[in-house]
Amino acid sequence: FGIWMDFGKNTPQRPGGLKQCFVSALLYCTGEMQQLHTHMQDKFFPLQLVEGCLRGISRVILLNNPLSGALILAALLLESPWQALLGMLGLLASTFTAIILGQDCEEVSSGLYGFNGMLVALLMGVFSSAGDWYLWLLLPVCLGGAATTFLSSSLAPVLDRWDLPVSVFPFNTVLLLYLVCTGTSNPFFPNHPAQPPGAPESINHTQLHVPQLLQGVVLGVGQIFACGTVGPSLLILVAVFLFSPILAVYALLGSGISTIADTSSPAQNPHT
Repeated sequence: FGIWMDFGKNTPQRPGGLKQCFVSALLYCTGEMQQLHTHMQDKFFPLQLVEGCLRGISRVILLNNPLSGALILAALLLESPWQALLGMLGLLASTFTAIILGQDCEEVSSGLYGFNGMLVALLMGVFSSAGDWYLWLLLPVCLGGAATTFLSSSLAPVLDRWDLPVSVFPFNTVLLLYLVCTGTSNPFFPNHPAQPPGAPESINHTQLHVPQLLQGVVLGVGQIFACGTVGPSLLILVAVFLFSPILAVYALLGSGISTIADTSSPAQNPHT
């Protein structure tokens, strides 16, 4: 506010003041946005819940920025509104369960109890063979999201003794149990069959297409949220860059190295 007052009083320095305002606003939106988090402490609960949920979305890829979470949510909506709905339901289920269990308010508002629920919900939608808008799937999504909070709250005191983070262990456990219990022929929650060990693999072509390679690097970042198109993947990459440009470079490097390693692997003969 003070910057804008100075901008109005000193008109000869208007270009410099406008540039300073832009840089200040950009810096305010980067990193963890701790000033916004402190400002939201005495606001209404719905506003605090929105901030905590957006931070929970960004926590999936080790971020802690509500604007990054908003960009990722926009990417999910652009990719698939059904997947976005599932992810938000899982996030809300795990967050509300943490509130009911009386978990630490700071951890809840920072999204630490939301990202596991969102991961479970997204992967349930990916593995489901019932198609989009299959409303029966909402039940295991909500139960799975709540179960991740129960696992997180119960495992944290045990793992803290060895200075080990809970991380995505609840997500892996709940999703594995769900897939084992439902299978591919469940009448209500069918899943795609896993490829059998003896199934033929696709032949790796030796021709290298640079545009496809670059596209694969970007898609590798978006696949964290099960996004398979370039537009949403770019939005997710922008969300990472907003939080930390260095982290965005690391994400591209990791995706690029794994993509190049896959293209350099020897061709597989399906008859051998």
